[in-house]
Amino acid sequence: MRLTRASLMILMALGMIGCDEKLSDLTGPTPNLEPTFSSIQHEIFDNSDSSGRSACIQCHTNVGRNPSGGLNLTSSTSYAALVGTASLLKPSATRVIAGDPDNSYLIQKLQGSADIVGRRMPFTGPPYLTDGQIRVIKRWIEIGAPNN
Repeated sequence: MRLTRASLMILMALGMIGCDEKLSDLTGPTPNLEPTFSSIQHEIFDNSDSSGRSACIQCHTNVGRNPSGGLNLTSSTSYAALVGTASLLKPSATRVIAGDPDNSYLIQKLQGSADIVGRRMPFTGPPYLTDGQIRVIKRWIEIGAPNN
């Protein structure tokens, strides 16, 4: 039974690697976006994109202001502020649950789910993140939200 379970896990991991290669075709205005935290930080949090979407750190920063929603997405603090951390405005929700994108509040806010507090992100949108951009972020969460 263990051999079968281990084999299944290896096959699933290999299948996920193949999926990652195809994600770059979906990212539209951020063609260099990859399912790594460093890529998400650079391509989504730190920078606007060709669709006109604002960089997340325009609002989610502690530079000269209090970060919106108490979420500071500047590169020195963003990972700790997201992974395994409760939302300030909805304490029952965890911002990023490693391995569980559908229950991660970050994804719910980006998609504008019905049970979020406040508005869909970005607050200044549209333009919002594309389905492909969100899919890459979900993929990063699915693979355990590693800090790389």
